[in-house]
Amino acid sequence: MNTPNAVHVAVQVLAARLARCLSASLLGAALLLGVAPPQAQAAELPDTLQQIRPSIVAIGSLLPTRSPSFRFFGSGFVVGDGNQVATNAHVVAEVFADVSERFVVAIPTPGGGRPQLRMATKEAVDTERDLAVLRIEGPPMRPMVLAENTVVREGQDIAITGFPLVGALGVFPATHKGIVAAITPIGQPFANASQLDARAIRRLNSGLYNVLQLDIVAFPGNSGSPVYLAENGEVVGVVNQVFVKGLKEAAITNPSGITYAIPVAFLKALLGKP
Repeated sequence: MNTPNAVHVAVQVLAARLARCLSASLLGAALLLGVAPPQAQAAELPDTLQQIRPSIVAIGSLLPTRSPSFRFFGSGFVVGDGNQVATNAHVVAEVFADVSERFVVAIPTPGGGRPQLRMATKEAVDTERDLAVLRIEGPPMRPMVLAENTVVREGQDIAITGFPLVGALGVFPATHKGIVAAITPIGQPFANASQLDARAIRRLNSGLYNVLQLDIVAFPGNSGSPVYLAENGEVVGVVNQVFVKGLKEAAITNPSGITYAIPVAFLKALLGKP
């Protein structure tokens, strides 16, 4: 015959078993319904943004005798070993007349203080795909993670973070969210022969390649911004141009909401990564 203590222990064991069975049943039901358990849910964009923000930089040049001494060119982001910054080739295409002028990256200071400037030099450039990698001086920064080449799909949630309209807004990173609208060949039909410049002919001769068409608003200054998965911050492309309706000024006053980006596979190739 069981003693009162033995009965009490048996009841506790039975209750524990029931609790485990109930938890397992609920987990199975969640998976069957396509609902991930709480610990497996993807991060929200605000969480992702906190993760990637320290890697976003502005790119420009510094000439001490000029006022202002810093001139802004575009956006970029830290990759590789932490001393490499990815951007567009057209962002760093300028050749300086004054030997004292140098490329620099501006690192925003939390709280809105004066950005930290670091000297930079060109390390690798791919003009055909409008990509460039700079090497910056100083201690390594946090690099962004480059996604697998096949991870991006049409309809996927993405975001971009960069420095739109610096002249009006200052060196403060801004984020826009959208989707991958299409993965489409970069080759576009030309209205007339006058549009067939040397660069266009080289591009056609070298073969077509796919770019990411984004349903997202980008502005002047966003060139070189990373395109990343909203759920985890992995980079899938680099913003390089927007579709402009009418005159060039329309990119500011009446943005089309159609933006193009170079897939991350070409950036990885430039960095020598598989």
